[in-house]
Amino acid sequence: MAKKETREEHPEKSAEHRAQESIAQLQIIEQNLQSLLMQKQAFQFEANETSSALDELKKAKPNTEVFKIVGSLMFRSDKNDLEKDLQRKMDIINLRLKTIEKQEEELKNNLLSHRDEILKTLKK
Repeated sequence: MAKKETREEHPEKSAEHRAQESIAQLQIIEQNLQSLLMQKQAFQFEANETSSALDELKKAKPNTEVFKIVGSLMFRSDKNDLEKDLQRKMDIINLRLKTIEKQEEELKNNLLSHRDEILKTLKK
């Protein structure tokens, strides 16, 4: 009858197994962080575009005719309403960026924790 292997008999296997699991988790965290950074970059680009549009709109004279693009259509719009819309959009984008930055910080901390765990496991 074959003897079953236990952790005590082959501790190097369990340490190796734990290291492999940690490396797999580390790779998943790195992928999540990369995806999050791409989202952050997209929101930063949108924030810059919206901020520029808002700045230009604020420079315009009060009775300047302004237009708003919706999909592939352009509509005449009220300058004040358009300013309010752009400001709301900026507020939402900034809120999303803050949320992404918090998630980014958590992922980075998690990443460092897993790296430390892997290094400790490999040093044993």
